[in-house]
Amino acid sequence: MLAHSVREIAALLDQLEVEPAESLEGQDLDFKEWVTRSHRDAVAQMIEMAVCMANGGGGTVVFGVRDRVVGRAAAIVGVPEDVDRDRLGAAVYDATDPKIIPDIAELPVPEGTGRLLVMQVQAGLAPYTDTRGAGKVRMGSECKPLTGSMRRRVHVETGESDLTAEPVEGRPEAMLSAAALERLRDVARAERAPSDLTELSDLDLLGALDLLREGRLLRAGILLAGNEAAIERHVPHYLWTHLRMRSDTDYEDRADGGQAIPLALDRLVDRIMADNPISTVEQGLFHFEYRAYPEVALREALLNALCHADFRGGGPILVRQYRSGLEIANPGTFIGGVTPENILHHPPAARNPALVAALVRLRLVNRSNLGIGRMFRAMLTEGKEPPTIVERGGAVVVGFRRQEIAVPFRAFVEEEARAGRMLGVDHLLILHRLLSAPELDSATAGSLCQRSADEARGLLTEMETAFGYLERGGTGRGTYWTMRPDLHRKLAGAGLAERDRRIDWDAAKLRVHSVLLDRRRRGESGLTNAEVRALTHLGRHQVHRLMRQLEEERVARIQGHGRGARYEAV
Repeated sequence: MLAHSVREIAALLDQLEVEPAESLEGQDLDFKEWVTRSHRDAVAQMIEMAVCMANGGGGTVVFGVRDRVVGRAAAIVGVPEDVDRDRLGAAVYDATDPKIIPDIAELPVPEGTGRLLVMQVQAGLAPYTDTRGAGKVRMGSECKPLTGSMRRRVHVETGESDLTAEPVEGRPEAMLSAAALERLRDVARAERAPSDLTELSDLDLLGALDLLREGRLLRAGILLAGNEAAIERHVPHYLWTHLRMRSDTDYEDRADGGQAIPLALDRLVDRIMADNPISTVEQGLFHFEYRAYPEVALREALLNALCHADFRGGGPILVRQYRSGLEIANPGTFIGGVTPENILHHPPAARNPALVAALVRLRLVNRSNLGIGRMFRAMLTEGKEPPTIVERGGAVVVGFRRQEIAVPFRAFVEEEARAGRMLGVDHLLILHRLLSAPELDSATAGSLCQRSADEARGLLTEMETAFGYLERGGTGRGTYWTMRPDLHRKLAGAGLAERDRRIDWDAAKLRVHSVLLDRRRRGESGLTNAEVRALTHLGRHQVHRLMRQLEEERVARIQGHGRGARYEAV
């Protein structure tokens, strides 16, 4: 499936009026200015980008766009008319190994030479290089050299180098842990795995999970059901460590372990829960208890770390528990195009496919990447900050801040559920942000929810019109949303609501001036007093005062009189 259609690229070009092309780039999209030094150099750039995208999981490259300037006219320079796209495709095919067959389409534009070239590259049998053996791989929004470690990483991402899929020597019965197997069954039953699976004998269960092949146990089977001696022998780099931190550099208590994953998960949860304070909330005749860290979020984060760790020697699964929060880190960087900026909705990429496949069969993990969403939802539902997910020092780190439950927010989510409105993670992220921010536009909401600006606009509109949570302000590109005052008071308290809803005076002036400039650039008329009020949420007299200041600063002027008067940019 192609990453971005030509139609999508055409719509995306309009954003160049307000932001540079490089801000639109990502794992599967890049913009390149056409190389004019020579045709050979231009073809070499296209080959390099085809290899880069193919190694990164496929993507789209738009040729003919400068990536660091703002404004369509300045950014779109185009591709010369005499460049033949069919010959370019043949050149890429001839110069790559394995062969890459790009789809190169022409996109007509009014700027520059009048045409752009859009190259679509599909994922395939990576790693790819040119015929000289050189290559790059897409990492985020950059193409990085395909070094030895990068080649290994590509092998991991394509499943060609799965340590957990390798069989080990020895009698399977002698390497198994009865305790681990029974705990595995218990957890699988709790997740409603098929009963015909959990009721199998030990070896039959491992066989059904494809962890036993031709009488030999896979390393994934050792990790899920092996005894500690077998784990130490066959997966020697598997280890977990839990530290209770006294400061950033000192710890007061430490525990290490190398048990099979079901037992390790229980041990780690028990140690964390020992310092996971409870808040008791009274609701009518009932008392409900909430932990600082919801257990469902902890289990999802720990299981994610245990099954996606790099077991080839990257260090332990490390949990640091501070007084103010905790961090769960697993060795190994992000793979398969996943980044902290897209992890909420990106298809999952398994470093250890054999291990993950067994966990999927047991319903302990989900192929649809629901675990990350469950972590976020568990925190957000209680009115808490969502977890942070970053890549640091060759490891993926999930962080939780220690927080008290926000009772009004939790009650509101329950009320909405009873009314048939099940709020998703996107809805919760937007509501949470608008409790502390006065407004939200579609671009900011898109970044927050890891969605496109159009998808975010749809979410905001739904929360405005269908749910009645939000109010819309501004016009055109200046459109933004705020939380309805009564809902804000309900969730945050009246004093906080009024304080947070105020728009800073200087920010209002900057917003109005920016909109006036945009309208003048597009050849459109200015703004009336009513339109400025809608844009800023200020009163009529406040708008008069604000516009007088802009006139005194000689950046705006008034044209006309009475109701027909409009403010224009100077």
